[in-house]
Amino acid sequence: MSIRIVQSKQNARLKELRRALASPGRSDGLAGIEGPNLLAEALRAKLRIRCVFVAQGSERLLDGLGLTSDVEVLATPRDLLDSALATETPQPVAALVAPPDWTWAHLLGAVKSATPLILVLAGIQDPGNLGTILRSAEAFGADGVLCLSGTVSEWNPKAVRASAGSVFRIPVLHANEVETLAGLREAGVRILATTVQGAEPADQVNLSDAVALMIGNEGNGVPVDLAAKADGAITIPCPGPVESLNAAVAASVLLYEATRQRAAKTGEPRGRRGATR
Repeated sequence: MSIRIVQSKQNARLKELRRALASPGRSDGLAGIEGPNLLAEALRAKLRIRCVFVAQGSERLLDGLGLTSDVEVLATPRDLLDSALATETPQPVAALVAPPDWTWAHLLGAVKSATPLILVLAGIQDPGNLGTILRSAEAFGADGVLCLSGTVSEWNPKAVRASAGSVFRIPVLHANEVETLAGLREAGVRILATTVQGAEPADQVNLSDAVALMIGNEGNGVPVDLAAKADGAITIPCPGPVESLNAAVAASVLLYEATRQRAAKTGEPRGRRGATR
C-alpha cells in the first residue's frame, strides 16, 4: 500500500469527498464514508473503494484492513481532512466508495427468498431513523427497502453511521409511488400501511407470506391517500399512554414480529445470537 501526501485544500479528491458528504446520492455514484470501522465494513461488503483519506500520524489505522494496491490512499494534515468531513468530531479516516448496484430482483426474491419481506419508506426525513431502519432490516432478514419521494438519502453521513454498515449490504432502491405499488403487486407482495387507528394488530396479521410494510413520515405517518392504496393496515398495540412510536422503533418491532411468525411457520430458529451491541 503506497500513500501519497496531499497538502492542498484544492486537491481534486478532497473536493470530491466534500461534495459526496454534503450532497449524498449525487448522479456520479460515489458516496463518502467516515471512520476506520465503516471502511472495514465497506471492504467486507466488497464495495469498490475509490480513494482512502487518512490524517497524517494515523496511518496505522489502515493496517490490517486489506486495502489492495490499486486503491488510492492520500495522507493529509489532520485539520485539512477535518475541514472536508461532516461530523462535529471528525475521525482520522475517510473514503470514497462506489455504492452497490441494487435492482428489483434483489428485493423481490429472485436472489434471496420466495417470500420477500420489504420495507416501504414514505418520506422518512431523519437520517438517524433511516440508518436505524436499515440496521434493523438487515438484522431481521428483510430483503430490502424501497424509498419513496421525500425520504432522505441512505448515503447521508448520519444515516450511514446509524446503519453501522448495513447500508453496504441491505438492498435499497428509490422509486416513485406508482412504480412501487405496481412492482410489488406484480410480484404478489401484499402491501400493509402502518396506521394508529382502524388497523389490525401486528400479531394478528399474517406476516409470514410475501409482504411489504409501509412506514410513514416521522410527523405525519403514511399519507392518507397512499395508505388508501395499500392492501391493508397494520398497527402496534401500545398499552402505555403514548400516541405513536418513533418510525425506526415501529419498523423494528414489525420486522421482529414478521421474523417471529416466519420462524414459527418453518420451525427454524430465529437467530443464533442477539442483535444488540
